[in-house]
Amino acid sequence: MMELLGEYLVFLLKTLTLLAGLGLLVVILVSVQRSRMQQEQLEVESLNEHHEAMQDALQEQWLDAKAFKQMLKAKHKKDKQQQQERAERPRVFVLDFKGDLDAGRAPLLGREISLLLALLRPQDEVVVRLESAGGFVHSYGHAAAQLQRLRERDIRLTVCVDRVAASGGYMMACTAHTLLATPFAVIGSIGVVAELPNFHRLLKSHEVDYEVLTAGEYKRTLTLFGENTEEGRSKFLQDLEQAHQLFKSWVQGCRPQLNIDQVAKGEVWYGEQALALQLVDRLCTSEAYLLERMQEAEVFKVQLKKREPLAERIAGQAAAVLEKRLLAWWPKLQAPFTRR
Repeated sequence: MMELLGEYLVFLLKTLTLLAGLGLLVVILVSVQRSRMQQEQLEVESLNEHHEAMQDALQEQWLDAKAFKQMLKAKHKKDKQQQQERAERPRVFVLDFKGDLDAGRAPLLGREISLLLALLRPQDEVVVRLESAGGFVHSYGHAAAQLQRLRERDIRLTVCVDRVAASGGYMMACTAHTLLATPFAVIGSIGVVAELPNFHRLLKSHEVDYEVLTAGEYKRTLTLFGENTEEGRSKFLQDLEQAHQLFKSWVQGCRPQLNIDQVAKGEVWYGEQALALQLVDRLCTSEAYLLERMQEAEVFKVQLKKREPLAERIAGQAAAVLEKRLLAWWPKLQAPFTRR
């Protein structure tokens, strides 16, 4: 009897400890939820130094220890002599933009550009490695306007497209002074599209009425559930055409050499075709271009990242520890009551 009572007390203490830990976790999570703030952290990496470090690592594999040490010594001496020269070399700042439908990274891109504009010199350059198949007109208009700020300040802007810059992606890419693409990158799609289903006949067959009340003749042109009219369709198409004309004007303003009526039909082309149509300026990968620039400039990758608040990181770690402990304790907690 005493043995069973002792086992029960041990079980009770472990259970209370576990519940106390879970309670603490809940308090932390609630606190984090109330005081959640997105913090940003700026990361800057010298791609010249990274590339040289990788080269040194390769050299170490096939040089004997003495030869490798001599090579590093000579390199260190040369770097020291060129330190002042490097400070005066042009700088290339590399930004990455991978787009979704809402161009969600546009605000971060804008803040990255704001930081750079405060220190860019006339001889410096900004390179944007861009990948996007497009999305909402207003979202990509915002993202393209961020890049346009560099053109307005006469800062050399190069955009590299390794895979795709179509529709809104090309709206951004065309702002570049120099637009590079790989031979099979997807380029173009200078057009506007909208599509939506209509459930009016389905609702009508089930005797369900759906009313759309508006103040303003064109407040609602097409709807998902109401009965669409020819007048509404006509107005909707007119709005699409206006957006298309704005898109064409934007591209033509950035690349006046284009035959805009030829390329603005919503088609896409691969890099080699796009070069022939002057949609891009050169066929080249971003890696090859940056390696080329490293020969005459200091190249830095710049990225703003959202950093998890400390309390949130602690909460996540605490949850992982508690989960691990629970999995380890559960068989032991059940043991006193599973004996036969």
